[in-house]
Amino acid sequence: MADLVVERPEGLYCPPGEFYIDPWRPVARAVITHAHSDHARFGHAHYLAAKPAEGVLRARLGDIHLQTLAYGEAITHHGVKVSLHPAGHVLGSAQVRLEHGGQVWVASGDYKVAPDRTCAPFEPVRCDVFITESTFGLPIYRWCPDDEVFAEINEWWARNVAHSRASVVACYSFGKAQRLLAGIDPSIGPIITHGVVDPLNRAYREEGVALPETRHVTEVKDKADLKRALVVCPPRAVASTWLRRFGADAQTGFASGWMQVRGNRRRGGYDRGFVLSDHADWPGLLQAIAATGAQRVIVTHGSSNAMVRYLREQGLQAGAFTTEYGDDVVEADAQPEEGA
Repeated sequence: MADLVVERPEGLYCPPGEFYIDPWRPVARAVITHAHSDHARFGHAHYLAAKPAEGVLRARLGDIHLQTLAYGEAITHHGVKVSLHPAGHVLGSAQVRLEHGGQVWVASGDYKVAPDRTCAPFEPVRCDVFITESTFGLPIYRWCPDDEVFAEINEWWARNVAHSRASVVACYSFGKAQRLLAGIDPSIGPIITHGVVDPLNRAYREEGVALPETRHVTEVKDKADLKRALVVCPPRAVASTWLRRFGADAQTGFASGWMQVRGNRRRGGYDRGFVLSDHADWPGLLQAIAATGAQRVIVTHGSSNAMVRYLREQGLQAGAFTTEYGDDVVEADAQPEEGA
Protein backbone atom coordinates (compact mmCIF):
# COMPACT_ATOMS: atom_id res chain seq x y z
CA MET A 1 0.00 0.00 0.00
CA ALA A 2 1.48 3.35 -1.03
CA ASP A 3 2.42 5.88 1.65
CA LEU A 4 0.14 8.88 2.11
CA VAL A 5 3.09 11.19 2.85
CA VAL A 6 6.51 11.07 1.21
CA GLU A 7 9.60 13.26 1.09
CA ARG A 8 10.19 15.60 -1.84
CA PRO A 9 12.68 18.45 -2.33
CA GLU A 10 9.86 20.93 -1.70
CA GLY A 11 8.75 19.26 1.55
CA LEU A 12 6.42 16.54 2.82
CA TYR A 13 4.04 15.59 0.01
CA CYS A 14 0.73 13.74 -0.14
CA PRO A 15 0.76 12.06 -3.60
CA PRO A 16 -2.95 11.21 -3.95
CA GLY A 17 -4.00 14.64 -2.69
CA GLU A 18 -1.35 16.53 -4.64
CA PHE A 19 -0.56 18.90 -1.77
CA TYR A 20 2.26 19.51 0.70
CA ILE A 21 2.41 19.84 4.47
CA ASP A 22 4.57 22.75 5.71
CA PRO A 23 6.66 22.87 2.51
CA TRP A 24 9.89 24.85 2.58
CA ARG A 25 9.84 25.70 -1.12
CA PRO A 26 7.00 27.40 -3.05
CA VAL A 27 4.23 24.99 -4.11
CA ALA A 28 0.72 25.17 -5.53
CA ARG A 29 -1.05 23.83 -2.42
CA ALA A 30 0.25 23.90 1.15
CA VAL A 31 -1.38 22.69 4.35
CA ILE A 32 0.18 24.69 7.19
CA THR A 33 0.37 23.30 10.72
CA HIS A 34 1.23 26.64 12.36
CA ALA A 35 2.62 30.09 11.69
CA HIS A 36 6.23 29.73 12.83
CA SER A 37 8.42 30.71 9.91
CA ASP A 38 10.12 27.34 9.52
CA HIS A 39 6.67 25.82 8.84
CA ALA A 40 4.78 28.71 7.21
CA ARG A 41 6.81 30.25 4.41
CA PHE A 42 6.17 32.80 1.69
CA GLY A 43 5.37 31.98 -1.90
CA HIS A 44 2.72 29.25 -1.94
CA ALA A 45 -0.24 29.72 -4.29
CA HIS A 46 -2.81 28.37 -1.82
CA TYR A 47 -2.66 27.91 1.95
CA LEU A 48 -4.89 25.76 4.17
CA ALA A 49 -4.72 26.21 7.94
CA ALA A 50 -6.80 26.06 11.10
CA LYS A 51 -9.19 28.99 11.58
CA PRO A 52 -7.56 30.25 14.81
CA ALA A 53 -4.27 30.63 12.92
CA GLU A 54 -5.64 33.15 10.43
CA GLY A 55 -4.66 36.28 12.34
CA VAL A 56 -1.10 35.22 13.11
CA LEU A 57 -0.57 33.89 9.57
CA ARG A 58 -1.69 37.16 8.03
CA ALA A 59 0.40 39.13 10.54
CA ARG A 60 3.45 37.18 9.43
CA LEU A 61 2.83 36.50 5.73
CA GLY A 62 0.57 39.34 4.67
CA ASP A 63 -2.11 39.01 1.99
CA ILE A 64 -1.99 35.30 1.15
CA HIS A 65 -4.62 33.09 -0.52
CA LEU A 66 -5.73 31.40 2.70
CA GLN A 67 -8.46 28.84 3.27
CA THR A 68 -9.26 27.92 6.87
CA LEU A 69 -10.98 25.03 8.60
CA ALA A 70 -12.43 24.84 12.08
CA TYR A 71 -10.80 22.20 14.22
CA GLY A 72 -12.36 18.84 13.36
CA GLU A 73 -13.96 20.10 10.15
CA ALA A 74 -13.17 17.85 7.18
CA ILE A 75 -12.82 18.47 3.47
CA THR A 76 -12.03 16.02 0.68
CA HIS A 77 -9.45 16.91 -1.94
CA HIS A 78 -8.69 14.47 -4.78
CA GLY A 79 -10.20 11.70 -2.67
CA VAL A 80 -8.13 12.47 0.44
CA LYS A 81 -10.16 13.42 3.51
CA VAL A 82 -8.32 16.18 5.35
CA SER A 83 -9.06 17.56 8.81
CA LEU A 84 -7.12 19.68 11.30
CA HIS A 85 -6.90 18.99 15.04
CA PRO A 86 -5.38 20.99 17.91
CA ALA A 87 -1.65 20.51 18.47
CA GLY A 88 -1.33 22.61 21.65
CA HIS A 89 1.85 24.27 20.35
CA VAL A 90 0.81 27.90 19.71
CA LEU A 91 -2.33 29.75 18.66
CA GLY A 92 -3.87 27.97 15.66
CA SER A 93 -1.41 25.08 15.63
CA ALA A 94 -2.84 21.93 14.11
CA GLN A 95 -2.19 18.29 13.40
CA VAL A 96 -3.13 17.23 9.88
CA ARG A 97 -5.25 14.07 9.64
CA LEU A 98 -5.29 12.37 6.23
CA GLU A 99 -7.61 9.51 5.30
CA HIS A 100 -7.39 7.70 1.97
CA GLY A 101 -7.54 4.13 0.69
CA GLY A 102 -8.22 2.63 4.10
CA GLN A 103 -5.25 4.39 5.73
CA VAL A 104 -5.19 7.16 8.33
CA TRP A 105 -2.06 9.25 8.73
CA VAL A 106 -1.51 12.17 11.11
CA ALA A 107 1.23 14.77 10.64
CA SER A 108 1.60 16.49 13.99
CA GLY A 109 3.64 19.56 13.10
CA ASP A 110 5.03 20.86 16.40
CA TYR A 111 3.06 20.10 19.55
CA LYS A 112 2.98 19.95 23.32
CA VAL A 113 0.66 18.07 25.65
CA ALA A 114 0.99 20.40 28.66
CA PRO A 115 -1.84 22.90 29.34
CA ASP A 116 -1.53 26.35 27.80
CA ARG A 117 -4.08 29.11 28.35
CA THR A 118 -3.18 30.77 25.03
CA CYS A 119 -4.14 27.96 22.64
CA ALA A 120 -6.40 24.93 22.26
CA PRO A 121 -5.06 21.82 24.04
CA PHE A 122 -3.43 18.93 22.20
CA GLU A 123 -5.97 16.41 20.91
CA PRO A 124 -4.80 12.81 20.44
CA VAL A 125 -5.91 11.52 17.03
CA ARG A 126 -6.00 7.78 16.39
CA CYS A 127 -4.15 6.75 13.25
CA ASP A 128 -2.13 4.06 11.51
CA VAL A 129 0.94 6.24 10.94
CA PHE A 130 1.97 9.19 13.09
CA ILE A 131 4.52 11.80 11.95
CA THR A 132 5.98 13.30 15.12
CA GLU A 133 8.46 16.04 15.87
CA SER A 134 11.33 15.37 18.30
CA THR A 135 12.74 18.81 19.09
CA PHE A 136 13.31 17.73 22.70
CA GLY A 137 13.42 14.02 22.00
CA LEU A 138 15.93 13.06 24.70
CA PRO A 139 15.21 11.82 28.25
CA ILE A 140 16.99 14.82 29.81
CA TYR A 141 14.15 17.11 28.76
CA ARG A 142 11.40 17.06 31.39
CA TRP A 143 9.42 20.23 32.06
CA CYS A 144 8.19 21.59 35.37
CA PRO A 145 4.56 22.75 35.60
CA ASP A 146 3.97 26.21 34.17
CA ASP A 147 2.86 27.62 37.53
CA GLU A 148 6.30 26.88 38.97
CA VAL A 149 8.06 28.57 36.06
CA PHE A 150 5.85 31.67 36.18
CA ALA A 151 6.33 31.91 39.97
CA GLU A 152 10.07 31.88 39.35
CA ILE A 153 9.78 34.66 36.76
CA ASN A 154 7.51 36.74 39.03
CA GLU A 155 9.91 36.40 41.96
CA TRP A 156 12.86 37.48 39.79
CA TRP A 157 10.90 40.44 38.40
CA ALA A 158 9.72 41.58 41.86
CA ARG A 159 13.26 41.37 43.22
CA ASN A 160 14.53 43.49 40.34
CA VAL A 161 11.76 46.06 40.93
CA ALA A 162 12.90 46.33 44.56
CA HIS A 163 16.37 47.19 43.26
CA SER A 164 15.05 49.61 40.58
CA ARG A 165 16.33 47.63 37.61
CA ALA A 166 14.51 46.43 34.53
CA SER A 167 13.77 42.73 33.92
CA VAL A 168 14.31 41.83 30.27
CA VAL A 169 13.07 38.44 29.11
CA ALA A 170 14.15 37.26 25.67
CA CYS A 171 11.86 34.74 24.05
CA TYR A 172 10.27 33.70 20.79
CA SER A 173 8.08 36.58 19.59
CA PHE A 174 5.24 34.29 18.45
CA GLY A 175 3.80 31.84 20.93
CA LYS A 176 6.32 32.04 23.75
CA ALA A 177 5.90 35.78 24.30
CA GLN A 178 2.12 35.50 24.53
CA ARG A 179 2.28 32.47 26.81
CA LEU A 180 4.68 34.35 29.06
CA LEU A 181 2.41 37.41 29.16
CA ALA A 182 -0.62 35.29 29.99
CA GLY A 183 1.18 33.61 32.89
CA ILE A 184 2.96 36.40 34.76
CA ASP A 185 1.56 38.69 37.49
CA PRO A 186 0.90 42.12 35.90
CA SER A 187 0.48 43.78 39.31
CA ILE A 188 4.26 43.69 39.85
CA GLY A 189 4.97 46.49 37.39
CA PRO A 190 4.50 47.81 33.86
CA ILE A 191 4.99 45.48 30.91
CA ILE A 192 6.83 46.61 27.80
CA THR A 193 6.93 44.62 24.57
CA HIS A 194 9.24 44.94 21.60
CA GLY A 195 7.75 46.12 18.31
CA VAL A 196 7.91 42.67 16.69
CA VAL A 197 5.79 41.22 19.52
CA ASP A 198 2.98 43.78 19.28
CA PRO A 199 1.22 42.61 16.07
CA LEU A 200 1.22 39.04 17.35
CA ASN A 201 -0.27 40.13 20.66
CA ARG A 202 -2.97 41.88 18.65
CA ALA A 203 -3.75 38.69 16.72
CA TYR A 204 -4.01 36.74 19.97
CA ARG A 205 -6.34 39.29 21.53
CA GLU A 206 -8.53 39.26 18.42
CA GLU A 207 -8.89 35.49 18.90
CA GLY A 208 -10.11 36.06 22.45
CA VAL A 209 -6.88 35.23 24.29
CA ALA A 210 -6.61 37.30 27.46
CA LEU A 211 -3.30 39.16 27.73
CA PRO A 212 -2.39 41.90 30.20
CA GLU A 213 -1.95 45.51 29.13
CA THR A 214 1.37 46.09 27.44
CA ARG A 215 3.15 49.22 26.25
CA HIS A 216 5.73 50.03 23.63
CA VAL A 217 8.87 51.66 25.02
CA THR A 218 8.10 54.95 23.23
CA GLU A 219 4.78 55.12 25.09
CA VAL A 220 6.47 55.21 28.51
CA LYS A 221 6.41 58.83 29.75
CA ASP A 222 7.87 58.29 33.23
CA LYS A 223 11.41 56.99 32.86
CA ALA A 224 11.18 55.50 36.34
CA ASP A 225 8.74 52.98 34.89
CA LEU A 226 11.54 51.57 32.74
CA LYS A 227 13.33 50.52 35.92
CA ARG A 228 10.29 48.60 37.17
CA ALA A 229 9.26 47.04 33.90
CA LEU A 230 9.16 43.50 32.62
CA VAL A 231 10.43 43.79 29.05
CA VAL A 232 9.50 41.03 26.57
CA CYS A 233 11.59 40.98 23.42
CA PRO A 234 13.23 38.71 20.84
CA PRO A 235 16.82 37.57 21.57
CA ARG A 236 18.37 39.79 18.93
CA ALA A 237 17.12 42.86 20.84
CA VAL A 238 19.19 41.89 23.89
CA ALA A 239 22.35 42.19 21.80
CA SER A 240 21.33 45.52 20.25
CA THR A 241 21.47 49.17 21.24
CA TRP A 242 17.70 48.97 21.89
CA LEU A 243 18.47 47.51 25.31
CA ARG A 244 20.44 50.57 26.46
CA ARG A 245 17.32 52.58 27.21
CA PHE A 246 16.61 50.25 30.17
CA GLY A 247 19.92 51.04 31.88
CA ALA A 248 23.24 49.30 32.25
CA ASP A 249 22.00 47.38 35.30
CA ALA A 250 19.03 45.76 33.50
CA GLN A 251 18.80 42.04 34.26
CA THR A 252 18.34 39.67 31.33
CA GLY A 253 16.63 36.29 31.18
CA PHE A 254 15.90 33.80 28.44
CA ALA A 255 12.72 31.68 28.36
CA SER A 256 13.22 28.46 26.39
CA GLY A 257 13.25 24.71 26.71
CA TRP A 258 16.95 24.88 25.83
CA MET A 259 17.53 26.41 29.27
CA GLN A 260 17.21 22.88 30.65
CA VAL A 261 20.90 22.66 29.76
CA ARG A 262 22.65 25.28 31.90
CA GLY A 263 25.51 25.82 29.51
CA ASN A 264 23.10 27.37 27.00
CA ARG A 265 22.36 30.25 29.38
CA ARG A 266 26.05 30.91 29.98
CA ARG A 267 26.86 30.87 26.28
CA GLY A 268 24.07 33.35 25.60
CA GLY A 269 25.29 35.69 28.34
CA TYR A 270 21.94 35.83 30.16
CA ASP A 271 21.61 36.43 33.90
CA ARG A 272 18.80 33.89 34.23
CA GLY A 273 17.37 31.00 32.26
CA PHE A 274 13.71 30.00 32.54
CA VAL A 275 12.78 26.54 31.28
CA LEU A 276 9.59 27.21 29.32
CA SER A 277 8.93 25.31 26.10
CA ASP A 278 6.15 25.23 23.54
CA HIS A 279 7.17 21.69 22.59
CA ALA A 280 6.52 18.36 24.27
CA ASP A 281 9.24 17.09 26.56
CA TRP A 282 10.43 13.47 26.46
CA PRO A 283 7.50 12.06 28.53
CA GLY A 284 5.08 14.22 26.53
CA LEU A 285 6.34 12.92 23.20
CA LEU A 286 5.98 9.32 24.34
CA GLN A 287 2.52 10.06 25.77
CA ALA A 288 1.35 11.60 22.50
CA ILE A 289 2.76 8.80 20.36
CA ALA A 290 1.12 6.13 22.52
CA ALA A 291 -2.24 7.91 22.44
CA THR A 292 -2.41 7.70 18.64
CA GLY A 293 -2.28 3.89 18.68
CA ALA A 294 -0.04 4.08 15.61
CA GLN A 295 2.16 1.07 14.91
CA ARG A 296 4.33 3.09 12.54
CA VAL A 297 5.94 6.36 13.59
CA ILE A 298 7.96 8.74 11.40
CA VAL A 299 10.15 11.22 13.28
CA THR A 300 11.10 14.70 12.04
CA HIS A 301 13.73 17.21 13.21
CA GLY A 302 15.42 17.46 16.57
CA SER A 303 16.75 14.29 18.19
CA SER A 304 15.24 12.06 15.52
CA ASN A 305 17.90 9.33 15.60
CA ALA A 306 17.57 8.82 19.34
CA MET A 307 13.78 8.79 19.15
CA VAL A 308 13.73 6.31 16.26
CA ARG A 309 16.07 3.98 18.12
CA TYR A 310 13.96 4.13 21.28
CA LEU A 311 10.67 3.51 19.43
CA ARG A 312 12.13 0.50 17.65
CA GLU A 313 13.19 -0.90 21.00
CA GLN A 314 9.54 -0.60 22.07
CA GLY A 315 8.46 -2.74 19.11
CA LEU A 316 7.17 0.02 16.83
CA GLN A 317 8.02 0.43 13.18
CA ALA A 318 9.93 3.72 13.23
CA GLY A 319 11.82 5.80 10.73
CA ALA A 320 12.62 9.44 10.02
CA PHE A 321 11.98 12.16 7.48
CA THR A 322 14.68 14.69 6.72
CA THR A 323 13.13 18.15 6.91
CA GLU A 324 14.24 21.75 6.77
CA TYR A 325 12.33 22.69 9.89
CA GLY A 326 14.65 24.68 12.10
CA ASP A 327 13.72 23.53 15.61
CA ASP A 328 12.11 26.96 15.99
CA VAL A 329 15.25 28.96 15.28
CA VAL A 330 14.43 30.07 11.74
CA GLU A 331 12.79 33.35 12.71
CA ALA A 332 13.61 36.80 11.40
CA ASP A 333 13.88 37.95 15.03
CA ALA A 334 15.78 34.91 16.32
CA GLN A 335 19.37 33.98 16.97
CA PRO A 336 20.74 30.44 16.65
CA GLU A 337 20.63 30.04 20.41
CA GLU A 338 16.89 30.74 20.49
CA GLY A 339 14.80 27.66 20.81
CA ALA A 340 11.36 26.48 21.65
